[in-house]
Amino acid sequence: MPEMENSEAGLTPGSMAVPQEDVAKTVGHLSESVRLSRHRENRTRSPRRHQKGTKLQRRMGDQEQLSWDTDQWRLPGQREHLESSGSTSEPMEISPKRRAHFLHGPYPATHFGPKACILPNPTSVMHIQDPASQRLTWNKPPVNVLVIRKIRDESLVEPFKELCRFLVEEKQMMVYVERRVADDAALLKDESFSLIRNQLCTFREGYDDISNCIDLIICLGGDGTLLYASSLFQDSVPPVMAFHLGSLGFLTPFKFESYKTEVAKVFEGNAAITLRSRLKVKVVKDMLQRADQQPHTHETQQQEYNGLLARDHAHSETGKVTLQLQVLNEVVVDRGPSSYLSNVDLYLDGRLITSVQGDGVIVSTPTGSTAYAAAAGASMIHPNVPAIMVTPICPHSLSFRPIVVPAGVELMITLSPDARNTAWVSFDGRKRQEIQYGDCIKITTSCYPVPSICCHDLVYDWFESLAECLHWNVRKRQARLADASDSSDTEN
Repeated sequence: MPEMENSEAGLTPGSMAVPQEDVAKTVGHLSESVRLSRHRENRTRSPRRHQKGTKLQRRMGDQEQLSWDTDQWRLPGQREHLESSGSTSEPMEISPKRRAHFLHGPYPATHFGPKACILPNPTSVMHIQDPASQRLTWNKPPVNVLVIRKIRDESLVEPFKELCRFLVEEKQMMVYVERRVADDAALLKDESFSLIRNQLCTFREGYDDISNCIDLIICLGGDGTLLYASSLFQDSVPPVMAFHLGSLGFLTPFKFESYKTEVAKVFEGNAAITLRSRLKVKVVKDMLQRADQQPHTHETQQQEYNGLLARDHAHSETGKVTLQLQVLNEVVVDRGPSSYLSNVDLYLDGRLITSVQGDGVIVSTPTGSTAYAAAAGASMIHPNVPAIMVTPICPHSLSFRPIVVPAGVELMITLSPDARNTAWVSFDGRKRQEIQYGDCIKITTSCYPVPSICCHDLVYDWFESLAECLHWNVRKRQARLADASDSSDTEN
């Protein structure tokens, strides 16, 4: 019998003289009993490997998100490795379970408004589609169309009337417009348009909720019209079709000259879309109340943040959420009218990252990377890249460069205790307000992206907008040499 088997059975070589068959039977029974005893010991000491997770199901609109509440987080494949190895070591002490994040991505079950969704892709892996395969489809034919027109631009009156006539008379659509657009003086004077105007459904921003009745959004104007359309829908956003009739047109790929053909294609479905992620922003007032100013150290700041989390979790009356909204481009924190530097603290998932001293800081989406962030020196990121950009505005430290963090993390910005002045914050250039001591701004990736319909595809449209709007990599071309042998480095 091999020495290894004798040792496992509790026998030493030469201790007993028994036949080989009896030894084999004895060793087999003992090995089985040892294996069973170890299995019981493992189950007693490591119950977490046999505990099933509790299935929690939440519903967000038409999309169901599933999460598993287990006793601790494991890396992929960790459970299988532990069960196969048979280790009897005690479980390691780990930090408390982090909250669930909503990562932006082209999830196949995502719906945009009451009737639009992504065309299912049977070749998708891990429920994440290839961006090139993002196609729009309709569960039911669209009926209600929201038309957004750039205000105070008389050149858009005629395109607006043409589009409304086409939608109402030829397509038999129910058209929604803002009341101030329908009450435009130029439309009131046009008697030939009065019949169409009387059939338009009007609404007022901030008073009427149209989020659950719009199937498609059509924008006439520049990039500001798409930003305005995003602000009207704080949850699920219907597909957006934007025509370039403004000054820049980075987010508006369609030409109005062929609007009938392009709109008809969208109604038929199977159009390419770009999912533009948004930021979920929450402004909380008076979360931290300091009896006195303590020394400004890393430990003090971390203790203050932990106290903030405790108060936020307990729904303390001292903290009041004054604003909560979805942002498509960026959140800008600046020094406002003060002549002093802006001094704010930046946290990422509960950890103090740095203090931003300068003119301010920009937290932007990939869509906003080509806006204010690009002017401040940030890189330009394709809208389908799931990320959040943090860009300082004229930082006092020259080593503070723009950074990109994963989508889904939670950023928090507070006024530094030793700041000489308050700060100001704006959201896509709107709702500007002052941030004082004890206030905080929480920012994370929203689970409601803006589905922007592409004219060609999401790659071609983006690079074409870079070339046309920003004149990206445009320079005077170098002249070709008549004879390559004339080069100065080959003369000798």
